[in-house]
Amino acid sequence: MSKKSTMKGFVVGAAVTASLAMSMSAYADTIQKQIAVTYDDIIVKLNGQETALKDATGAKVEPFIYNGTVYLPARAISEAVGLSASYDKTTKTVSLTSSSESVSADGKTGTPPEGTPPTGTGSSTDSAVDASSLGSATYLLSGSTASKTGDTISATAMGASAVKVTDSGSLTLNGVTLNKTGNTSSEDNSNFYGLNAALLATAGSTITLNDSTVSTAATGSNAVFATGAGSTVNVSGVTINTTADSSRGLDATYSGTVNATNTNITTSGTHSASIATDRGNGTVNVTGGTMNTTGTDSPGIYSTGNITVTNALLTATGSEAAVIEGKNSITLNNTNLSGAKKSGVMLYQSFSGDAEVGTSTFNMTGGSLAAYAGPLFYATNTDAVINLKNAGLTAASGILLTAAADQWGTAGANGASVTLNANAQPLTGDVTADSISSVAVVLSNGSFLSGAIDNANTAKSASLTLDANSTWNVTGDSYLSALISSVADFSNIKDNGYDIYYDASASANSWLGGQTYYLTNGGLLTPAVN
Repeated sequence: MSKKSTMKGFVVGAAVTASLAMSMSAYADTIQKQIAVTYDDIIVKLNGQETALKDATGAKVEPFIYNGTVYLPARAISEAVGLSASYDKTTKTVSLTSSSESVSADGKTGTPPEGTPPTGTGSSTDSAVDASSLGSATYLLSGSTASKTGDTISATAMGASAVKVTDSGSLTLNGVTLNKTGNTSSEDNSNFYGLNAALLATAGSTITLNDSTVSTAATGSNAVFATGAGSTVNVSGVTINTTADSSRGLDATYSGTVNATNTNITTSGTHSASIATDRGNGTVNVTGGTMNTTGTDSPGIYSTGNITVTNALLTATGSEAAVIEGKNSITLNNTNLSGAKKSGVMLYQSFSGDAEVGTSTFNMTGGSLAAYAGPLFYATNTDAVINLKNAGLTAASGILLTAAADQWGTAGANGASVTLNANAQPLTGDVTADSISSVAVVLSNGSFLSGAIDNANTAKSASLTLDANSTWNVTGDSYLSALISSVADFSNIKDNGYDIYYDASASANSWLGGQTYYLTNGGLLTPAVN
């Protein structure tokens, strides 16, 4: 475009002719998308398909004619072809840029455990792109109801989905085969809005997928994706396989919802969780099925929203079992999961804009969790609550919980504050924290902890609460900022000859009277010496 308009948000396209056709390139000349504007009916077509252009609020925007010149909405047009638009008020210049390079909020390159390479911009509730206008589809349904049975639908073009439903449409697919090849034109748009996904529901639409197969073999090709409030995908009896990077099995963003029953998922690329949410608090509910991830930084579950899994089996051989970022949650019911790298469950805040800042919550009832490397639970740069009830837990490292600073956040203020609530729950392993992190372990209803707490005496604070039916088996000298026990004679503490040091100045420890107590097996419960 050779001219710039002084009208905010619009750029001059060309003088009026019968129609206007132009090509725009994202990532040099490797991506060509044709946009045709028929000015007399104000119809915009992207690669031959009619499309609606919308602004950041979701309101429709249209080209218009002024003094014989067609003006186009710069942001909507550019983002439709995988570019980002910005406006400089001083120079009155619209700039179109590629979003191929991602940088974290602190300026560091690299990636979080899963999710998306951090961009350092935006927020979890700021939807800057209208997903319904992004990309094309082999089968596109807009605002109507349809069904298909037994079809094979494939998409090979860059940025194209096999199936896309938009504008409150409703589609039922039975016994179909969906195939997707052709890399994405924008990894961010794939992660956040489902560009290039095999199956995509947007703009309040509903897709029901039964007894089918979904396969993707391209970068940024999520298998099943729902984005936007009211967008829902219901999946049952489906087999999913993705082989390239940033290609998750089930994904929901910006308040979209995915419900899956008896679905089996295999992913092998990096950043390819089997179950995921991304920006905007998506919801995923899974019942039954087997999920396997083998790629680096590809946990079984990655949550920047709310994910519930019941009666399923998840195995991650290249990453953690599960990851929660920010003010979000994972709830597991009678589910078995394991992680082979880094830790079992990671709770963190990257400040990339992918998740709201707040308390991460991990709930687990029944089932099992195994970590074959690192702590069973690892928290950094966030507040976290872990609720456990009658689950089988295994930590090969011997560390139950670690709260500590890492690469995310501001140095000196990027520790973690973690509360672990155990209800009828056996726990094995040490609890550790660094000088800017706090841990609190609460044992109730017959829970049992076998391990040391803050053995290195490094924690900002470390507390233990025991009810009358719960027990602590001490396996190393421990330091407590607070010891709260319903049993005054310490019979629920098996000291094994180890000493327990407490903060005599803390009001929570006033019941101890600043005294030293001899425990059953020769250990001491005694005030710490500063």
